[in-house]
Amino acid sequence: MTDLLQLPGEGVFVGRARMAGTPYPLVVTVRGGDVVDITSKAAPTVRDICEMDDPASYARSAQGRAIGSLAAIAKYSIEAGRDTAQPCLLSPVDLQAVKASGVTFVVSLLERVIEEQARGNPERADAIRADIATLIGHDLSKLKPGSPEAMEIKRKLIERGAWSQYLEVGIGPDAEIFTKCQPLASVGFGADVGLHPVSTWNNPEPEIAVIAASSGKIVGAALGNDVNLRDVEGRSALLLGKAKDNNASAALGPFIRLFDATFSIADVKSAKVSLKVEGDDGFVLEGASSMAEISRSPEELVAAAMGRHHQYPDGMALYLGTMFVPSKDRGEKGKGFTHKSGDRVTIATEKLGALVNCVRLSTECAPWTYGASRLMRDLAGAGLI
Repeated sequence: MTDLLQLPGEGVFVGRARMAGTPYPLVVTVRGGDVVDITSKAAPTVRDICEMDDPASYARSAQGRAIGSLAAIAKYSIEAGRDTAQPCLLSPVDLQAVKASGVTFVVSLLERVIEEQARGNPERADAIRADIATLIGHDLSKLKPGSPEAMEIKRKLIERGAWSQYLEVGIGPDAEIFTKCQPLASVGFGADVGLHPVSTWNNPEPEIAVIAASSGKIVGAALGNDVNLRDVEGRSALLLGKAKDNNASAALGPFIRLFDATFSIADVKSAKVSLKVEGDDGFVLEGASSMAEISRSPEELVAAAMGRHHQYPDGMALYLGTMFVPSKDRGEKGKGFTHKSGDRVTIATEKLGALVNCVRLSTECAPWTYGASRLMRDLAGAGLI
């Protein structure tokens, strides 16, 4: 898996790393195949870089020292549970809020309705899927939320008795925005990602997350896995917190690629996000999500999450959603896909590299113990703040 952390030759990447003997997370960038520590009083956190007028220019020119090759640190990151003496990558965000947007691809809306109609039972999903597809068709890719056409689709589903909260956020005027995890709780490249032990029907959600400064300006992007418990959320949308926010259930990385002349919001909008799940049982699932088919633009989603109505003084990482909901049977016919412990999940795009994680129960993943108070004390102790 280490060879998957192949970043484009161009671009400015920033992130965080843990190194033995240093109590605080390092702010790092990538230069010439090396991971370089650029932590300083000017920018002791990634948040500080993202708040600058020109984050990419700062990261490109900041003085630093190499802590190892990218290839070696990728290897150490995957093996971090066994060898904590070596440097490894962390989630590239720190003090930013970690939020997510749901049902942002109209083509995946029906799967959310199906989850709810199935009441968390995967065996009912195929029949419901066929019933709804017969009613309104399969191709909803051109449907604009809030449009007259969208309202007509909603009317048909209501008439069939398939009304759902997901219709309101999927094809109505208002976006769904929720908290994915607390600041500093997300995990990075190579880390285990967690499933709540109560879940028996779940899946990865391969996404791009944009990074916004406190002003609302989008300054970069990273890959993300918005791990989802389909059975829990399907029982009730009010269980969204339990379905989405568990130990190690938010993965981001491998780095934030900052916007500059080589990478912009246009690249985010045209990206193709690939997913590969490889199980210890030999099962392989592959899929892709095209950002060109997103129903609400990244700018619209950030504006829905933050502005005069809601401020984030340390900025935000916002998952943009996915159009990919796996339905391929894993084992018995009609039971669909669900994770098994040990699954290796790879999410990749051409311009952001790859995010690789291993699936475990959230109770078996490393507990989250390093919070904001600890970070502040460690940075103060090092004279960085």
